[in-house]
Amino acid sequence: MSFLGVETSLTGRRWIGPSPDTDRAADMIRQQADLPDAVCKVLARRGVPAIEAKGFLQPTLKDLLPDPRSLKDMEAAAARFLYAVSKRQRIAVFADYDVDGGSSAALLLVWLRQMGLEATLYVPDRIDEGYGPNAPAMAELARIHDLIICVDCGTLSHEPIAAAKSADVIVLDHHLGGETLPDCVAVVNPNRQDESGDLSYLCAAAVVFLMLVEARRQLRAAGQPTGPDLMALLDLVALATVADVAPLVGANRALVRQGLKVMAARQRPGLVALSDIARMETAPNSYHLGFLLGPRVNAGGRIGKADLGARLLATDSTVEAEVMAQQLDQLNTERREIENAVRAAALAQAEERGLDAPLVWATGDGWHPGVVGIVASRLKETANRPAIVIGFDGEEGKGSGRSMPGVDLGASIQRLAAEGLLVKGGGHKMAAGLTVMRDKLEPAMDRLSDLLAKQGAGAGGPRDLRLDGALMPGAASVELIERLEEAGPYGASASAPRFALPDLAVRFAKRVGESHLKLSLTDGMSGGIDAIAFGAFDSDLGPRLSNHGGARFHVAGRLEINSWGGRQSVQLRLDDAAEAAKS
Repeated sequence: MSFLGVETSLTGRRWIGPSPDTDRAADMIRQQADLPDAVCKVLARRGVPAIEAKGFLQPTLKDLLPDPRSLKDMEAAAARFLYAVSKRQRIAVFADYDVDGGSSAALLLVWLRQMGLEATLYVPDRIDEGYGPNAPAMAELARIHDLIICVDCGTLSHEPIAAAKSADVIVLDHHLGGETLPDCVAVVNPNRQDESGDLSYLCAAAVVFLMLVEARRQLRAAGQPTGPDLMALLDLVALATVADVAPLVGANRALVRQGLKVMAARQRPGLVALSDIARMETAPNSYHLGFLLGPRVNAGGRIGKADLGARLLATDSTVEAEVMAQQLDQLNTERREIENAVRAAALAQAEERGLDAPLVWATGDGWHPGVVGIVASRLKETANRPAIVIGFDGEEGKGSGRSMPGVDLGASIQRLAAEGLLVKGGGHKMAAGLTVMRDKLEPAMDRLSDLLAKQGAGAGGPRDLRLDGALMPGAASVELIERLEEAGPYGASASAPRFALPDLAVRFAKRVGESHLKLSLTDGMSGGIDAIAFGAFDSDLGPRLSNHGGARFHVAGRLEINSWGGRQSVQLRLDDAAEAAKS
């Protein structure tokens, strides 16, 4: 049953409210924890038992950080790493070209620099070398280094790691493992097939952080100085966790919460420069990491110099940071232009194929491999289904996919590769990459659609908007938003709270830029709220609200604090609206 009777909103969506079970759970939390109703609804939606509600709002690393030794090969990895440090050996870090890879590399580079060692950074070119270790690069690194640490990659790289004959190799990764592991010193990966899966939600940077925790433990046991302050490195872990769409559950909640506090202190030159150029004017939150900082760090690996993001995050020079931040910002602007062209073509193709299947996909000749993942994310958001976008160069296509909570895309992609429908493929639950030949495209996508359907993909409406409940404008206070933030951080598997504000009149509406809309809304009594609707004129939302003719509307979106001139006020980031029935 639709919420507030909204079957088709101004953006074409049906509104879905809390289930009766969620409402009952929220009532129980309210009775036991004495929390605001809106907070109770969010906790109930996240499945937090009433008895655990207050503790959930204060996640701590002390309580939630797992024992590093619960991961296989961890002790061996840390021991070999510390041996290289003690013997002043030559160390190379081979990293993936995305935010998680760059953050993972920066963690090691910064830690080693503070221990007096400068490691070599190697990030493969997305187009020329592709994802992960390759034999020529590994052989060359092995020729002049004693230890190679592969971060955010390497679990499936048997031949490239074998090519590093004269060096030891450690893999710190989180991508889905195969039946066998590469022959090396250690493969630390919560998604190895012989792991329990309890920590499968960790990104690679979190795995690297745990290795540094284990290294600290081993140094302490040996009676040696324990090395750099690990808490000061959590800004990098938080950035990677959010940008890599890792589920914000378990230890990830505490890692991100603490990492945001570290980032707010503005001690890392690269993140300070990037925050300033992105015009971040408030304390960082998970939205900033995922949508302002992450895309800029990623831009180098997508369409520019592959190692630029990692070098920015690792630098201790303010001047270098400002130069690299400017370069990444420019690359990000170029990336958006490329993305917009591919997105328009992909969406048109996907709509023609139909957005109600378990899998939404699109392909095109010459589509830049650096943007297919972002476009897949856009398709996923539009259709509320897993999405694949593939760019072909001749007969070979390279693509990227994004999934939905509860649907393991990486495992399905890996199965297709094992069945011979893909040249190669892998990833994790929420994101995956693949290479496919043109003559196998249709059967591969059909097979993938079947596998995803068995996991429940496509069961929901393609445009459902899920809401946590209804609020009146007078209840939307700065204090309430601060309490809601305690239930975060929000992101993958923990979507930000969205509320409906029913039966409001438009007091003021002004178009901002090309497609945004600023609004002032009122319930006609004592309550009112300001709102911003980004991209409103890309749908019927902007034209109808700005030419309202006195009509009243139900509106829906996320509450946020707007800081201006030292004062704080409530603002609604408006996602959708529907005309209220006339009484």
